Amino acid sequence: MTQAEESAQEVCAAIRAGDRRAIARTITLLESTRADRAERGQQILDALVPDTGRALRVGITGPPGVGKSTFIEALGLHLLDAGHHVAVLAIDPSSPVTRGSILGDKTRMERLAQRDEAFIRPSPSGGTLGGVAQRTRECMLVCEAAGYDVVIVETVGIGQSEVTVAGMVDFFLVLLQPGSGDELQGIKKGVLELADGLVVNKADGDVRALADRARRDYERALSLLRPLSPSWQPRVLSASGLSGEGVDAVWQMVLAHRDALGGSGEGEARRREQTRAWMWSLVDEGLRHAFRTHPGVAGRIAALEGEVEELRTTPARAARALLDAFRSH
Repeated sequence: MTQAEESAQEVCAAIRAGDRRAIARTITLLESTRADRAERGQQILDALVPDTGRALRVGITGPPGVGKSTFIEALGLHLLDAGHHVAVLAIDPSSPVTRGSILGDKTRMERLAQRDEAFIRPSPSGGTLGGVAQRTRECMLVCEAAGYDVVIVETVGIGQSEVTVAGMVDFFLVLLQPGSGDELQGIKKGVLELADGLVVNKADGDVRALADRARRDYERALSLLRPLSPSWQPRVLSASGLSGEGVDAVWQMVLAHRDALGGSGEGEARRREQTRAWMWSLVDEGLRHAFRTHPGVAGRIAALEGEVEELRTTPARAARALLDAFRSH
């Protein structure tokens, strides 16, 4: 047995024992852009795969200002008090200029971060489509191998990120602002179609009545849409991440959804489909990289981009030229 294999086994043992530093180091390897470090992370992940798949995966999205972090912290603390171990993978928006990440979730979820039974990992999106971190799925598996039985994935709630996160979780929850009328117009139909459940957050104090009215409006909107599953009709609840009121009802909705899809076999089928789609997304990613770095292509990209921008050729002709260069070598 090589020293590297022994070291990988030691890392795996530490992860299985819940060592948060080993978990964080492995996730850092998986997120690395250095091929040797990423491969090292994959070797560790390969050894951990038999220990994965037993957590309940919950995706949470919502527009900016809806109170996602406050709600997630309230839900996380509720789950810890019920005996669960919770991992939160918070997808941070990256600056389009610096590619830096705002990595502020540990300060926004300070009480949750202080608990030994919780693990919070802010992951920079790196400017990828929809703001979803490239390796979020791998991070999720590492957390499951470490014994976290609930994994929460938070998305920035804009663009394609909702579709991507919905495709990697068991339950997709959309948080909404209190309000009605025009507020309803600001939520895309596509987001509602993805949702397994909706929660009107900030349902406390002076806006409680407004939140109740919004909940009824969203219930009517959902009734016009075809459910994703024949076994589950999405529900609309109201809650307050600040006071914790309604948080347990939200969790009971998640469990009811799990039981409904588990009884029909849809839950297992959804997991299988997600895994298959994950594989093909990695194939697509690898092909894009191989194409752009191909010796016959890389040297022609800048010139052809310039010709397209200056209208000296069409995008279709430029694309064919690059594809021909790729095929001919």
